[in-house]
Amino acid sequence: MPELPEVETTRRGIHDHLLNAKVSELIVRNGRLRWPVPADLASLIGGQTINSIGRRAKYLLLGFKHGTLIIHLGMSGSLRILTEAYPAEKHDHIDLILDNGKRLRYHDPRRFGSWLWCDTPIDEHSLLKSLGPEPLSDAFDALALQQKIGQRRTAIKQLIMDNHVVVGVGNIYASESLFRAKIHPTRPGQSLSAEERLRLVAAIKETLHAAIAAGGSTLKDYVDSEGNHGYFMLNSYVYGRTGEPCRVCGNLINTLRQGQRATFYCNNCQL
Repeated sequence: MPELPEVETTRRGIHDHLLNAKVSELIVRNGRLRWPVPADLASLIGGQTINSIGRRAKYLLLGFKHGTLIIHLGMSGSLRILTEAYPAEKHDHIDLILDNGKRLRYHDPRRFGSWLWCDTPIDEHSLLKSLGPEPLSDAFDALALQQKIGQRRTAIKQLIMDNHVVVGVGNIYASESLFRAKIHPTRPGQSLSAEERLRLVAAIKETLHAAIAAGGSTLKDYVDSEGNHGYFMLNSYVYGRTGEPCRVCGNLINTLRQGQRATFYCNNCQL
């Protein structure tokens, strides 16, 4: 599933192509996504100018003067910028055609993504209003983490993957962040010291910045707006490296299951 680094990489890739461009046409070949594409979406954005291309958590936000188009990539979605009207393939469900001759094509084999319209303040939308802070913003610091964790006994990996605590720290980046912070993934949230919370916040920011710089991670479907795979996983410390030597201490990387997800860690480096 595309996580925050993949969505941010996509946002940056489409930004200059879409900003200040006018929508000429919207072609919906299959609107049966996680939620149906609004039947009037074409009329809502046709002839309108895209004023901003933002992101909140894993949602892409295309801002118009009268509302916001919310795009989620779901489990297998991707967005490509095309300079020609190439024939649509089987899972190319939507084309957003611009007056500059380009088009934004949405590809989603599993159809678990979404294209939704919001004509109210975006922070009040039901999908966004209860989200935690952005991990790369100043709002996410050790104090904010402590306030969200409190005295909770839930494992710290599960907590930092909770979008009410902090958004966008998916499974890959949770394992990698905890390794960088030298914190064992099963530790109860309440057990972290002030110093460990500082380390963890810094590690989350460092990991996500590194992932964005690497174009994100590709496990199966993800490609960026130019069709390139993300290569963050080539240099991962623990994720996907069960039985391989730790890059720091040489101990073998272990795996356990948490919340039906695989967690990767080093028993020697993470306490």
